[in-house]
Amino acid sequence: MQVNVELTDTFGGEPNYSWVNRESFDMPHEATDRAIVRAAKAAIGYTGIPCTKCDYGDMIELRPRGGCTVIFITFD
Repeated sequence: MQVNVELTDTFGGEPNYSWVNRESFDMPHEATDRAIVRAAKAAIGYTGIPCTKCDYGDMIELRPRGGCTVIFITFD
């Protein structure tokens, strides 16, 4: 499956999109959410940064702690 990652800033806690970094990569269909999150964080350079995760089924949202950014992970 193709995994798409978007990293953008926030304003008042809401995604702002005044700038955005996008990456995409392939993962096996049987990959766990944890493996997908780790690969997504590595793709955008956020390895080792603790995040709060919200899973919406077709999208995973990560909020890095102490920052004003948000990461969206979607699947194709």
